[in-house]
Amino acid sequence: MNMQEIRGRAKDFGIKTSHLSKLKLIQEIQLSEGNFNCFASATEGECDQMNCSWRDDCFAAAKKLHS
Repeated sequence: MNMQEIRGRAKDFGIKTSHLSKLKLIQEIQLSEGNFNCFASATEGECDQMNCSWRDDCFAAAKKLHS
């Protein structure tokens, strides 16, 4: 998902998007959705949140962030 799409989704939840990184925006959206704010924390490539809409991006971001 690109930043424009993420910002749009954040605004749907009433989240102010200025000055927030992609990672922080997604974590705020996760909290608003009632989920854990765990984006990019799956350092071992394992996650039990099977219905998370960020799942694919999460693994890639975690690998990049923690490499």
